Amino acid sequence: MSYTYLDLAHEVLRTASVPMIYQDIWAEAERMGLTAKLGATGKTPWQSLGAQLYIGVRDNPNFKVVAVGSRPARFFLKERAASLPKDVIAKLDAADSQQQPPPKAGNKTPLIERALHPLLAYFAYSNPGFNRGRKIHTKTIFHEKSNKGGFNEWIHPDMVGFYLPFEDWRQNVIEFNRVSDNNSLRLFSFELKRSLNKANYRESFFQAVSNSSWSHECYLVAASILDDDDFLAELERLTASFGIGIIHLDPDDIDSSRVMFSARGRNTLDWETVNKLCEQNPDFEKFLRDVKIDFDAREIHGFKYDPIMQPIGSLK
Repeated sequence: MSYTYLDLAHEVLRTASVPMIYQDIWAEAERMGLTAKLGATGKTPWQSLGAQLYIGVRDNPNFKVVAVGSRPARFFLKERAASLPKDVIAKLDAADSQQQPPPKAGNKTPLIERALHPLLAYFAYSNPGFNRGRKIHTKTIFHEKSNKGGFNEWIHPDMVGFYLPFEDWRQNVIEFNRVSDNNSLRLFSFELKRSLNKANYRESFFQAVSNSSWSHECYLVAASILDDDDFLAELERLTASFGIGIIHLDPDDIDSSRVMFSARGRNTLDWETVNKLCEQNPDFEKFLRDVKIDFDAREIHGFKYDPIMQPIGSLK
């Protein structure tokens, strides 16, 4: 039977004195010589470890590991959790551990944009650098179903996403939020491109700007991003000016994908645009209806959204 990420995490946490963030688990596994047993081939295997720990803790009640605290979540063996002092998290150093290496652009895998959608669905749901442990579900919005015309060419996002804090907030807090400022729901807009380069970045960026006013956060996502200092500086400048984030999605090693520049969130939404999108695209209107149903039911029905693919060697 092959050695898995769960085996690696279990060996490290078996002797750990305190809960650990996933980067520290990987660093300790390297020190112990365990990573060679794993045979991981990805460029950022610690990201694979982190993604699978987050998913396992969230989705599998029989998972051998528990998360202690949040933002950042720290992991510990479930069988040892009862022995932890109650104030252990307060005493842990909150500083981030090792810096991750920068993403490498220039992916050469030939892809159509629609083929990137399941990769982004997995990234949004599992990547801790993006979701910070939150369950973010996504939905593809099919442009061909839209009633396009006039000035509506750039109003349609490629994918939408949402987050509801059912597992992070206490029930009474959710109810009180509903009768006060009602800002527990977070909406995401994604514009996907096969590549970003000097020939298309302005059009791509302002397409994302055009279809983002209805959401709390908007990201421009690409599988290949030109690796040029001046070009990346220009993307960073545009992000700072307009609040649109940049995600590098790596089809060859999905767990090495990352947020290059974070979006600037907004608290108020353009409801006229929300209404216009509903009038023009039945997928978007159904997405809002499904999210409303899930909010009222206090349960997310994952089958209504884009499926989350299972990574190779996922934890059981």
